[in-house]
Amino acid sequence: MPVYDLDKLMEETRRVAAEFRSTVGETLPVTPEIAKYDAVRILGLRKPEEDQVGYDALMNDDAGSEIPCIIKGRVIFDESRSGHRLGSLNTDAPWQRILLVLLDADYTTREIYALDRDEALEAGIDLANPRGAMTIAKFRAIGRCLWDRWNGPVESEILDNR
Repeated sequence: MPVYDLDKLMEETRRVAAEFRSTVGETLPVTPEIAKYDAVRILGLRKPEEDQVGYDALMNDDAGSEIPCIIKGRVIFDESRSGHRLGSLNTDAPWQRILLVLLDADYTTREIYALDRDEALEAGIDLANPRGAMTIAKFRAIGRCLWDRWNGPVESEILDNR
């Protein structure tokens, strides 16, 4: 039996990360775990039984099949700065959808976007090259917003089968 409630532990992690950054001026490497936790909880995804190399969670499609998704997170500390990038992705891995979780300076999830692997490749994005990695602005332009903190779930064929 766990000693800590996971929801409370994640809230404390957010608080400590934000306080650490405001005090020290550097970030703690907790964004990926917060992003995965929030995407699974908010979108009702299924975590794989075991850690799977190449994807973080499974999402149902229209036919009821499970789509392997990778989950990326980015904290946007300054909205006026452009050029935030997604980072490189393992193109040899079996993922079929990228979920991007955008967090604010308090490490609270603001928005979650989705982009299918084929759509990213059709857009000419070199997913394996960190220098050629997609900007957050481009991801938002070609991806679909699945959820935002102001409106909750956004109408999307991706979320219709939850």
